[in-house]
Amino acid sequence: MASSVWAVFLVFLRLGLTSFGGPVAHLGFFRDEFVVRRRWLTERAYADLVALCQFLPGPASSQVGLAVGLSRAGYGGALAAWAGFTLPSALALMAFALGLAQWGDSLPQGTLQGLKIVAVAVVAQAVWGMARSLCPDAPRLTLMVAAAGVVLLVPHPAVQVGTLAAAGLLGWLRWGTAGANAPSPGAASPGDPMPVPLGRRAGMLWFSLFVVLLLGLPLLAATFPAERVLAVADAFYRAGSLVFGGGHVVMPLLQAEVVPSGWVSNETFLAGYGATQAVPGPLFTFSAFLGTAMDHGPLGADTVGSAVGGAVAGAVWGAVWGGLLALVAIFVPSFLLVFAALPFWETLRRRPWVQAALMGINAAVVGLLLAALYDPVFTSAIHRPHDVVLAMGALLALMVWKLPPWLVVLACGLLGALL
Repeated sequence: MASSVWAVFLVFLRLGLTSFGGPVAHLGFFRDEFVVRRRWLTERAYADLVALCQFLPGPASSQVGLAVGLSRAGYGGALAAWAGFTLPSALALMAFALGLAQWGDSLPQGTLQGLKIVAVAVVAQAVWGMARSLCPDAPRLTLMVAAAGVVLLVPHPAVQVGTLAAAGLLGWLRWGTAGANAPSPGAASPGDPMPVPLGRRAGMLWFSLFVVLLLGLPLLAATFPAERVLAVADAFYRAGSLVFGGGHVVMPLLQAEVVPSGWVSNETFLAGYGATQAVPGPLFTFSAFLGTAMDHGPLGADTVGSAVGGAVAGAVWGAVWGGLLALVAIFVPSFLLVFAALPFWETLRRRPWVQAALMGINAAVVGLLLAALYDPVFTSAIHRPHDVVLAMGALLALMVWKLPPWLVVLACGLLGALL
């Protein structure tokens, strides 16, 4: 088993170092690696696994990786798959956050502005692509616009959660009870088997733990308001639990948590989000940047400094541990939901009402991202005509020229400094 875990880690480490392009590209890399080259899964089993992870909240590509690792080497394989795929980009973003804190003032002012501008292009591309696939008809377009309007008029994390829940209910009412007009389940015939070393009892226990943490962390954070660790763990756990539709959607949820609270400035938030586009691996590693960049860190420089010696060393280590805390907290829901869902895979993927509710939720998700495109992304980055020009050029490079996102990020940072 140990050799299997190590083999899983090495495979995913290579993918974590080379998988640029976002969640859709990641799923393509996974198919090439696990279906075509290694034959760990059949084509049908892989397609069904992707469909399941699309149904679950959280980052679909990372959840597919967790499931593959779990199938190959049990719980150790799932952890190895996550570590190999996630840590390269997480460590790079933590280093960027530390460098920004230490030497940010010495950077040309336009460099950070360029990173904020490229975020406009990236989010606009995500909104366009997701709207075309998730809002193809008038009811879902209407739901998208309504969701965007609600969260713009009442910008509060609870409103975002309530909007997603209401959209799911409306989706069930509109499509889940539509009879002959209901969407096709998409899984009418049995798929190829994939080994799942978990029973239904274990799945129920993991789901129970997911619910306990989702409900319990906010209560603990409210009961002990001085414990910043609890507040940070609660904020990032909830963000990881409520993201439908892809990694880009985590951006508005995190912005609502970390910017109004004063943990991270809006300028730093957008600069980090722009830098996240330049690294491989999952977009959820943006959480590692935020945890590292937090003012004084969730663990506190004084606490860590007494252990490692010196205020400067304490501040650095406090920031590093803050990044790791945020990273783990946002991914824990993915572990719990994958472990909970896989034993019930066959039953879950055949439920038309689940798919109907998700049709409504996904439309609202695009609305949340559309609202975030305006505030904070556009309002914070676009101030002058040449900002508009640079944003249009970045959007052209991404959508028409199909240039790699990391190249567009570097170009925008350089042009921002020059302009």
